[in-house]
Amino acid sequence: MNTYKKQISLLATWFIASICQANEDPDIFALSFEELLDVNISLATKTDETRASVPSSITVFTHQHMSLLGVTNVYDLMNYVPGFQSTRGDWVGAVPKEHTRGVFLDSGNVLVMLNGHRLNESSFGKASVYMPHISVDTIKKVEFIRGPGSALYGSNAFLGVMNIITFKNRNQMSAGIGEQGYTQAAFSLSKSLSNVLAVYANASWQGQQGYRYEQGVRDPLASYYVEFGAQWHDFELSMWHNQTQLNGFVNLAGWSDENKHKSENIAFSLGYDWLNSDKWDVRSTLKYIKHDIYSAGLIATAQQLGLEHDFFVGPAWQSIDFSINVDAAYRVNVSTTINFGVEYSEEEQSEAGINSSYYDFTRGDVYLGNEFYQDGVITVKPHIPFNNLLQSFDSTAIYGQVKYALTEQATLFFGARYDEVKGIDSKLSPRVAATYALSEHHTLKLQYGESFRTPVSNELNSNDDVTVGNPDLTSEYVKTTEIVWHNKYTNWEFDFVLFDNQLKDFINLVPIQSGSLPIEQRRFTFENIFNTNMQGYELNGKFNATDATWLEFGYTHLMDEPFNPSFKRFATTSVTHNAGSLRLSVNAIWRDSVFVQTPEPGVLESVDQTAYYLVGGSVSWRFDEGKSITLKASNIFNKQYVTFEPRIDDGKIAGAGRSIKLHYVQKF
Repeated sequence: MNTYKKQISLLATWFIASICQANEDPDIFALSFEELLDVNISLATKTDETRASVPSSITVFTHQHMSLLGVTNVYDLMNYVPGFQSTRGDWVGAVPKEHTRGVFLDSGNVLVMLNGHRLNESSFGKASVYMPHISVDTIKKVEFIRGPGSALYGSNAFLGVMNIITFKNRNQMSAGIGEQGYTQAAFSLSKSLSNVLAVYANASWQGQQGYRYEQGVRDPLASYYVEFGAQWHDFELSMWHNQTQLNGFVNLAGWSDENKHKSENIAFSLGYDWLNSDKWDVRSTLKYIKHDIYSAGLIATAQQLGLEHDFFVGPAWQSIDFSINVDAAYRVNVSTTINFGVEYSEEEQSEAGINSSYYDFTRGDVYLGNEFYQDGVITVKPHIPFNNLLQSFDSTAIYGQVKYALTEQATLFFGARYDEVKGIDSKLSPRVAATYALSEHHTLKLQYGESFRTPVSNELNSNDDVTVGNPDLTSEYVKTTEIVWHNKYTNWEFDFVLFDNQLKDFINLVPIQSGSLPIEQRRFTFENIFNTNMQGYELNGKFNATDATWLEFGYTHLMDEPFNPSFKRFATTSVTHNAGSLRLSVNAIWRDSVFVQTPEPGVLESVDQTAYYLVGGSVSWRFDEGKSITLKASNIFNKQYVTFEPRIDDGKIAGAGRSIKLHYVQKF
């Protein structure tokens, strides 16, 4: 990508702002402690709830809150959510990997949505493979459900849900520079063209040259996002496109600056409000998204192979998702609300090509030999051995939920969703929940829910130099029980969450012991091998120390050993101080130690990462009502640490080093 041209094109749109209406969204300096507590959420129940009334464990970040934390990628917010963590790893590119209530897997156990549009897809199942970087610059709010969500959202809403909401009514531009060649530019524009027509647009760019690691590689980034939307009468249209490049670093267990990874998405949605009245809300939505990935990782060096050139390979895949759904809400009376809906979706892996530096066109497959070298990485479509991946996942779903206020203090929620994935599996996901206000300040919540995740085409049918599919896989599922004690006073808020997850038929990568060659040693298959219970508790709270200073914290403690080596305990804290035109926020992430015994003593070292802190924050200065400058920092002390990655020979992935960025923001 031509970074200079992209920044110029984005910044040039600033001049369009003179025709736009006044901005209505508050800036970072308008965020108060009271506003931190006064956040409503509808994601968990599809009814408008407060922190006290919502039955699920939830976490919400506004744009102002994200700016205080100094994060630039939405996935990094997971580190400030109790029960969640996000680290880098090796898959196809150094994509973010979720650690969720003791489960550390590549399979997509968290459903990620952008404006309600599913990003988890049918080939890998994980949103971050095709969309590994989502800039916070155009994001209004991010909502998290910590726990099951399949009763409303189906597959992948397994251990959590993250919904990202972009701006629709904002006029602002920003530009930034930073260490490691970091550059940033973004804008949000909105305009009411008439009483019945309003339009908006968002665009962002982030790039960096990256750090230099001991393996001799960098981790560059080049990512952009463009969105256009309009509302006309009762119709709402949205279109967006993004592309992310994560070259170099580690890909398919190989460290090389020649690694390639490019992911791209094009999405469209059209919604129509059929009915909005005191009794009824009825809305239908048509959604379409196309995912493309081009990736090639170093599998073996020329020296390892005894050849003249290194061996790179990876997927050239495409998947297409189409869905249409109808959601309805009927308010029977003051005490009772019924939500229900139906959904039909067609998910298809439409292309399954291969990127490879070696290929024999006579045999139609990858063959290693100097005569088969292709003068670099080439793309072959179709690739016959991948034809089994070209699979459709057509599904039909129906859901219903009843909210019933039993008394002024007690409210019940009960509902279920039935999903049938044609030719693969069908699942019923029930949920029952209750909230009871013990007093004005104390609320007790109880929830039981079941969630599932359907295996995807890569797990079922892959056949490459890294993984071999297993067509006999079944859906994995979890039964979750939660007890929540919520406390809220004028100057503080506190939640205690106790959870129990019964994990059934979990899918995990299993090494194939098919030989002693390095290439064979790196092959894996998938199996339903894991059944266990995972219990733990989460604490989170906010305290107003003075009129100008407040504290936030979160802590997670697992009572059982995590599934795949991960953090058994972790915590976050942040302190924010407002001094008029100056606002300072300092935060810290603490992670417990992780030890993994080496499978080959004397050959490879064990993974032994001691507990550590990562300190970050932001300093913002406001020039006037519309202009401000913010200094953002992460890992200020440049802590050197690793996270465990089972696909790497030594099991170690280096964490990101220090990052300091300077951002200028102007509102119109």
